[in-house]
Amino acid sequence: MSTDAAADFIGSFADFITASPTSYHAVAQMAEQLRGAGFEQLDESQRWSQVQGSQFVVRDGALIAWTIPEDADATSGFRIVGSHTDSPSFKLKPNPTSTTAGWQQAGMEVYGGPLNNSWLDRELGLAGRLVTLDGEVTLVRTGPIARIPQLAPHLDRTVNDQLKLDRQQHLMPFYSLDPQLDIEDYLCRAARIDPSELAHHDVYAFPTEAPMVFGPDSEFFAASRMDNLSSVHASLQALLDVEVGHDVAVLAAFDHEEVGSATRSGACGPFLEDMLVRIAEGMGATGAAYRAMLARSSCLSADAGHAVHPNYVQMHDPNNHPQLNGGPLLKINANQRYATDGIGAALWKRACEQAEVPTQPFVSNNAVPCGSTTGPLTATRLGIITVDVGIPLLSMHSARELCGVEDPWYFSRALGAYWAGA
Repeated sequence: MSTDAAADFIGSFADFITASPTSYHAVAQMAEQLRGAGFEQLDESQRWSQVQGSQFVVRDGALIAWTIPEDADATSGFRIVGSHTDSPSFKLKPNPTSTTAGWQQAGMEVYGGPLNNSWLDRELGLAGRLVTLDGEVTLVRTGPIARIPQLAPHLDRTVNDQLKLDRQQHLMPFYSLDPQLDIEDYLCRAARIDPSELAHHDVYAFPTEAPMVFGPDSEFFAASRMDNLSSVHASLQALLDVEVGHDVAVLAAFDHEEVGSATRSGACGPFLEDMLVRIAEGMGATGAAYRAMLARSSCLSADAGHAVHPNYVQMHDPNNHPQLNGGPLLKINANQRYATDGIGAALWKRACEQAEVPTQPFVSNNAVPCGSTTGPLTATRLGIITVDVGIPLLSMHSARELCGVEDPWYFSRALGAYWAGA
């Protein structure tokens, strides 16, 4: 494998992460790259005059793109790669500004399941979308303006033995000493909108530290939001680079996976099914013909997984120890927290073999229940073969996660091979 190609890919990934502090920004970046590659953006609220070639739709913090090959016909199906654009974080509450002992603080609600202590003592920015009374949406992003400070050990002698963080009391960031500085007004000024016109906001904290390649051999990559921008970026680059095979190639980047996916832009919602129905209609496949297309379809549920942790080896399955730079994971769970089965696993291994990249199995220690992904949700909604895959990480759900430099590139190549028809 080419180390230079992997290094170039990780540079592109770093740029994507930096530009994507929230799901809304990630989708904006994806849309920009897709338009630059000749994809047409469609408005889902309008009747489409034609569905052909390469097109995409944005719904809030989610995006679905597709390429219909010229030789697609009544024997084609869908080949779907599903990922998610959101990550654990802290979301700005309504009426967030408060003053405590001379500090201006921003009231925030915990979003998803962050590793809370990893957010302490980092310079944080705020980013997301502001919605004015007329429904206009404006993206906003600050520089480093806030911090959640940790209590010094002189004031709590037990802190190194048992750190306990109350989500309401201990996780509110400060941002100023100026008692007149309201955080919502600050965000409105940053977005150049009148604060009196602000109706609501979807704004999140994000770590402002830049992504970093490190190690004696430059083999490690650290950054925020790799769960799951690692899959979003890898699938986007694969779709832009690959010549698709006989089936319709579909990229589905959902929002709100970290909070259960039960939203209109999440995998539990109708977004993907809506788009597949409209694509099939554009190809002349309705009713039973559409259902037959689904029966010929498959999905790679692309979401990050766990590498073996050198300090906690006992938390992993004793016979399966995924390594960084060992290739993307095939994620397996007997209780279907991952959707992989034998048929899907064979499909994934064919794609990796065609792409000439390694792959590794991931299965949990029986005493350590695993999380889940959008894979089982997609399999349940659509009834299609679904396989859970993703790159291995350390420190998942930390403000700063870790992967191997080669794995994102491996992953993108395998996704491309799947779309090409492996």
